[in-house]
Amino acid sequence: MDEVMTAADATSGSATTSSPAWIPANLALISAFLACAVAQFLKLFTSWYKDRRWDSKRMLDSGGMPSSHSATVTALTVAVGLDQGTGGAAFALALVLALIVMYDATGVRLHAGRQAELLNQIVCELPPEHPLSTVRPLRDSLGHTPVQVVAGAILGCIVAYLMRAA
Repeated sequence: MDEVMTAADATSGSATTSSPAWIPANLALISAFLACAVAQFLKLFTSWYKDRRWDSKRMLDSGGMPSSHSATVTALTVAVGLDQGTGGAAFALALVLALIVMYDATGVRLHAGRQAELLNQIVCELPPEHPLSTVRPLRDSLGHTPVQVVAGAILGCIVAYLMRAA
């Protein structure tokens, strides 16, 4: 009797993974999440260096050094390029996404943060009887400077290359 081998049979028989079943074997996904986590963790140390105090809230905040958004999308882009090559649609999509995210971080979000800073200052100078004097301050750490974005991008590249080598 002739046996028919399906694509699922061919890949399941020859593909052996060394990672446990609960860990996804997706280089791009793991690289992106790891780069984000490392960038957020590093913000503890960069904020300590800048302010000379430990602030654990920095691990969950946006803004700051390095840009976790840039690290995430750059790690994703580099991992897709290393895994599938740079000629496919997946790499093109990841690259366009990365460029948009990094442009937005240094453009719209940075300027929105600066406007929030000014509005907070104006509200602080209002007399206590003014109805807006008790308004909760706006978040002013929204965007990134170009240096923070580049640092995040470099971190993302390093994480993706290290994950590929592992």
